[in-house]
Amino acid sequence: MKISLTSEESIRLEPLPGPMTIEAATEDQLYSPFHMLGSGLAFCTYSVLASWASNAKLHSDDIVIEVRWSFAEDPHRVGRIDVTVQWPSLPAVRQNAAQRVAHMCAIHGTLTHLPALSTTVITAEPAQAEAATA
Repeated sequence: MKISLTSEESIRLEPLPGPMTIEAATEDQLYSPFHMLGSGLAFCTYSVLASWASNAKLHSDDIVIEVRWSFAEDPHRVGRIDVTVQWPSLPAVRQNAAQRVAHMCAIHGTLTHLPALSTTVITAEPAQAEAATA
């Protein structure tokens, strides 16, 4: 499996043999949290499609998944994600079914049905009440 960082706002997943690798276009390009989000969505999508393909007796070794995102502000966040599945060997009559299967990825479900999110900061000492301002 190979994940390529194709830009600051996109990744590409290819099912190559061997260990999973993450490759950047340049030495100074970092694997950002946004790349991680896109990679998780791509890998999850690939996994459900490959599993379905195996059960349907279809080849899945030519699936390539690209994930692109754009940002929104107030607050700064990912505002849109687009997933493209390129699957040359998929028979056209199976295209709609593959689209439904891709949506079964649990990461896709998480992004379309937002979970409750909490953050807790723990320190070695108990928290102090903030001083009241006059």
